[in-house]
Parts: sequence; structure tokens; C-alpha cells
Amino acid sequence: QLQVVESGGGLVQPGGSLRLSCKTSGFTLQNYGAIGWFRQAPGKERVGTSCLSHADGSTWYADSVQGRFTVSRGTDENTVDLIMNNLKHEDTGIYFCAAAVGPFNAQDMCAQTVRTDYWGRGTQVTVSS
Repeated sequence: QLQVVESGGGLVQPGGSLRLSCKTSGFTLQNYGAIGWFRQAPGKERVGTSCLSHADGSTWYADSVQGRFTVSRGTDENTVDLIMNNLKHEDTGIYFCAAAVGPFNAQDMCAQTVRTDYWGRGTQVTVSS
């Protein structure tokens, strides 16, 4: 069974950087499927911020993180990293990694218009001075 585990959250000052990692096990998504990073801020719905498609190589970013966040494959074929730079207070929230098995593009993954089979438990990111 596919499992998804996030790591790398923490407390950072505004303007700082963090690196999150999403590791899948039980199935290799290399060249098939999509990975997404979703944020749930306190009292708000979970939204897609950054997604990557293994199927077509596409990436997609929410306007709020465009130019600051980068999603990419890690050194391990089962890992996808999220580099977050110039962090802002509004980036605070629980970041969930999700995996979808299928020929999906990154935008559909972040928009949640595809069946998302597997979710991690999330990792807390707090941006505060």
C-alpha cells in the first residue's frame, strides 16, 4: 500500500526559508502520477500550493507562492521536495503532501479535480517573528 510521509516543517522568521520533503513508499510514482503540496491555514480550507506531475513533467503554483516556492523531484526517486523561500506570515499552516496515481497534470492535482488516493499526516509550518 502506498504511504506518504512529510518532513521538514518548523518555525521560521518572515523572509526565511524551509525545505519540506515528501516520501512515498509502497509504489514508485516515477513517470506516473502526481504529487501535491496543500496548505491548511487555521480556520481555513485546505488548498493546493505547489504540484508536480511525474506523468508529463508539469508544475503548478498558486499565485500566492509563485516565485517563492519550488517543487521538484528529490535525489531519491520516491521523494519530492518543496523549497519555500521568502516566507510570509500567511504561509503559516499545516502542509500536507498527497499522491495521485494516474496520468494527471500538476494543475489538476492542485485543483483537486483528480482522485487523490493518498495523503500524509501533515507537517506544521509557522512563520513568525
